[in-house]
Order: sequence, then structure tokens, then C-alpha cells
Amino acid sequence: MISYIKGTLAGVMEDGIVLDAGGIGYHIFVPGQVLDALPPVGETLKIHTYLQVREDAMTLFGFLTQEDLRIFKLLLGVSGIGPKGALAVLSVMTTDDLRFAILGEDAKAIARAPGIGNKTAQRLILELKDKVSLDEAFERKAAHTQETPAGSGGNEIKNEAVLALTALGYSSSEALKALNGIEVTDGMDVETLLKLALKQMSFL
Repeated sequence: MISYIKGTLAGVMEDGIVLDAGGIGYHIFVPGQVLDALPPVGETLKIHTYLQVREDAMTLFGFLTQEDLRIFKLLLGVSGIGPKGALAVLSVMTTDDLRFAILGEDAKAIARAPGIGNKTAQRLILELKDKVSLDEAFERKAAHTQETPAGSGGNEIKNEAVLALTALGYSSSEALKALNGIEVTDGMDVETLLKLALKQMSFL
């Protein structure tokens, strides 16, 4: 099993990259999100990889973080989704967006991925909903943006706000996306958070 490859970015293609490591050029398929974040050709790059082994071929799929690779593997566990399908999903949305789409049961957003129909998207949500959590989604986003400290009451308040917004008729996905962009500060209550979320939703 190849956990990762670190080398020189030798080339960029429509669906992947060539990474030169130890004099060997590895063709690695990557999602669009990775292509958008690549350094210039000639720079050093570390890619976390998944190796698909079949009778007629061995194919590498790569990601910039271990977490992205973990989500990719979760997608592979969904019935009817192979590596190319999982890569397609992660090309149209980030792993954070995918979490919120799963938790918000937003099959339409997931079905935007090429080759992923509405039924497959619904099955993906059904099979992965218990494997991601709202707290995890908010905590990871907070860690990325250094917003809400882990262990604070921010996640609990956001959970209450999600319930309130869905009671107002908004979809869970809309509520999650709006709340995801708001920093919960000390002393903030649910009512204040709701007002901020409603303001945020007017710009979505």
C-alpha cells in the first residue's frame, strides 16, 4: 500500500498530475479541488494516495490531506460508487461541503457530480449519514478557520439554530451552510445566531 508520494510536480493534466519521485513519474488521478490548489510545476508536492489494483491495471488516486483521503475511502464504501465516481463527487464539492450536504440530506448537490444520479446520491446520504456528525463538521471548519475553540458551546448553539431554521421552512443544507460561515463568540445566544444566519442566507 502506498500511503503517500512526495516528489516534484512534473506535469498537470485535465484529470490528474505526474509526480516525479526517485526518477519515476507517477500518474495520479486527482479531483478538481486538488488541481485548483497545486503549486507551480517544478515545485515539491506531497500527495496522499489510494492505490486501486485490478487484473488489468493499477491506478493511483491522490489528495492533499489525509482527511480528504479518508472521505474518499468512505465514498468507496457506498454501493455503486467506485474510485472514479468518488473522485467526481470530490471534484464538484470540498469534503466540508460534502459533509454538510450529507447531514442536510441535499441529494441534489451531490448529484451534480458527473455519473452520480439522484438515486445514487440518496443512497450515499443514507449510507454515510451515521459516519459523519454535525459536531465534527463544525469542529473541522472551526479548526480550518481558527474560529470556535474545540470544547466550547458553539456547536450546541449551532445545533439549536439548525433546528430553528428548519422549523422556519429552510432546508437542513441551507441552514448548515449559513451557520458554517458564522463565528460563535462568548455570550452569543441562539436568537442572535439566528439573526446572523438569516442575514447570511440572504447572500447565499
